[in-house]
Amino acid sequence: MTLQRLWNRGAIYLVLCAFAAFYLMPFYVMIITSLKPYADVNITRMWELPRGIYFDGFLEAWRLVSPNFRNSMVITVPAALISSLIGSINGYIFAKWRFRGADTLFILFLVGMFLPYQGILIPLVLTLQRFQLYGTVVGLILTHCIFGIPITALLFRGYYASIPNELVDAGKIDGCGFFGIYRWILLPISMPAFAVVLLWQFTTIWNDYLIGLVVLSNPRLAPINVAVQNIAGSWSVEWNVQMAAALIAA
Repeated sequence: MTLQRLWNRGAIYLVLCAFAAFYLMPFYVMIITSLKPYADVNITRMWELPRGIYFDGFLEAWRLVSPNFRNSMVITVPAALISSLIGSINGYIFAKWRFRGADTLFILFLVGMFLPYQGILIPLVLTLQRFQLYGTVVGLILTHCIFGIPITALLFRGYYASIPNELVDAGKIDGCGFFGIYRWILLPISMPAFAVVLLWQFTTIWNDYLIGLVVLSNPRLAPINVAVQNIAGSWSVEWNVQMAAALIAA
């Protein structure tokens, strides 16, 4: 390797390290602030390392958000599982059971991915109120399941499209119907797709703030991201507690 190539590669790595450091600066501030006592949290000393390791911020943050952490688990786990299962069935239909208008219907499914949540909040609230689900955990789980259908259907359709049609034809010859083919042939080989979709849905639902804030008006039922926002006081903010709570929620 010539000296010129070494210099070029070194310059590339230097630039990449600079970008990585710039990207990680907020995380650095969050971590060191959460480990400081409240008296040491100051904007002029924001970048300084803590004089010691103090977990008071984490203990106070956990006391404040632990009920909401459990709420997020109760909301996220079933919503991710249900939306992934529904998406797998939809993907199976669009990939292996072709019917007239399937492509048009699939495009309409994908339109749901581009609908801004802010634009459908009022119809969402009115619909949940109509079915007496507004302000309930079940209503929020149902909302996340419905909002997750487009992306989960897209991911599973792409996965099932790569599976040979001969497997489906063999199932039909053996007497399997619609659900038989799905249950005994496609579902057992869908674990890689389920892993990806579950991870995507879990992360998306866990990180949601807007829908949880709107649907659940009771702070005791709110997910953890809403609770983290509610920690901030009107006149002062205990930044060590706030940063610790943000790290717990992350």
